Amino acid sequence: MTLPMPELHPAIRPATEADVPALIGLIKELAAYEREPDAVKITEEQLTALLFGPDPRVYALVAEDQQRVAGMAIYFLNFSTWEGKLGIYLEDLYVSPESRGSGLGKALLQSLAAIAVARDYGRFEWAVLDWNQPALDFYRSLGAVPMEEWTVHRLAGDALAQAGKPYA
Repeated sequence: MTLPMPELHPAIRPATEADVPALIGLIKELAAYEREPDAVKITEEQLTALLFGPDPRVYALVAEDQQRVAGMAIYFLNFSTWEGKLGIYLEDLYVSPESRGSGLGKALLQSLAAIAVARDYGRFEWAVLDWNQPALDFYRSLGAVPMEEWTVHRLAGDALAQAGKPYA
């Protein structure tokens, strides 16, 4: 089944396999910006399999500036039991520093919102680091509201392994 793809901003398009090296580069830039430069473990092979394998569960849009990939939005689908609808969860939004202020970040977000609307998804959500005031201001300017009554929790690494042990 092919899902509808709305018309996107002229600088925005779905990522292709040829974009994977650029996406990895942008992921590393984002990690450095978020003060975690050594945290990136994903390889080109992993990202290619996740985005373009036989049953993709991760998706990406790229933003082009002067015929180069200058930004990305990597997302996956989530689900609301209350609404009975799928939604988009934005994992990463990033525009390279030399292309910031050009409207590419807004175009990426609007393109994802257009996909959600075209596919009758119920929500479009993401998390923002609480110290990233420019991002918080930008998202609020678009009408996004913080979910202040919710706190994100995560199991990872040793805690995930411990929680995932078989029942004894």
